[in-house]
Amino acid sequence: MDKEIGFKEGNLMWANLKYGGIGLSVGAILTVIHGVYDVRGFLWQNAFINILYSCTITLSITNSVFIYEHFLRPKTTSFWKFVAGFYCCCLVGMFIGTELSHLVIWWAFNKRFCFKDSLTDYTFNAFVVIVVSSILLLYQAQKMNMQSLLKAKELDLAKVNQLKTQAELQTLQSKINPHFLYNALNSIASLIHEDPDKAEDMTLKLSKLFRYSINSMQESFATVKEEIEILNTYLDIEKIRFGKRIQFSLKVAPGIEEMLLPRFLVQPLVENALKHGLKDAIADGRLDVDITGDEKNLIVSVADNGIPFPDELNIGYGLQSTYDKLELLYGEGYEIKINNLPEKSIKIIIPYKNER
Repeated sequence: MDKEIGFKEGNLMWANLKYGGIGLSVGAILTVIHGVYDVRGFLWQNAFINILYSCTITLSITNSVFIYEHFLRPKTTSFWKFVAGFYCCCLVGMFIGTELSHLVIWWAFNKRFCFKDSLTDYTFNAFVVIVVSSILLLYQAQKMNMQSLLKAKELDLAKVNQLKTQAELQTLQSKINPHFLYNALNSIASLIHEDPDKAEDMTLKLSKLFRYSINSMQESFATVKEEIEILNTYLDIEKIRFGKRIQFSLKVAPGIEEMLLPRFLVQPLVENALKHGLKDAIADGRLDVDITGDEKNLIVSVADNGIPFPDELNIGYGLQSTYDKLELLYGEGYEIKINNLPEKSIKIIIPYKNER
């Protein structure tokens, strides 16, 4: 059983204030009961003695338990050993508190006690201490049980959320834009008779792209080097389609090849630029991918010289999948900048990550 189980208070002063209040309340209750059944009625001396006993014994028990919890209890112990230790601390505290109360009463009322004469006090105090301690023990046990159940529920919820996130990421990563697939297959079909070697090469690259998509579904992150490799494969397919109408540029800052970024983060943005921004480009089209970083963040930029972004951007597959993926993996810890000036670009800023 962990050492966390028990009545461990982090601050001794706070513990004394807290349980001293309980002692004061118990003393007040005993005073009322005593006043009801005493034929002499309510006496201030009896009230003082009841509250003195209650507060002194409670504070003695509090300090005894505190010392036991922080300095004497083994790192691991069974529940019943803990219960036995707790009751022993309560009885030791009761004995010390009772003797201290006797000293105060002797000083205040010049009334001396001997052990034989105070057996009644010890019997009554022991009864009250056991009852109150048992109530506190049951309360603590119930509190610990509820905390354990709450932690278990929170753990289950965290696991469910993790599985949900993984499923959503797998769904995003498994999507291949049907427009891209349709165009690629059409290009392959037209090349079969014109240039069989190109058609074969394009088919192999398309197969590689699909294989990467399927094999990476269980992983949320990839290195910059891996993403660039698959992006090059995708661009090789598009170069066959577009020919010399579009010039592609891909730059990666040195030293960040092993940094991690979400899988298939860049490819949908490039596809979005080709599908929307450069769809009508007849010649001199340009698409630039630049991956760099600053002191804390990885910066991915995709720029083209095609049709500018509209004022009210219609988020399609490429941008929507990017937003969804970043939201799942980073929460609010990312930034997307969409600009038309000084150049048309989408810039993604995410914190560095070097462990999968």
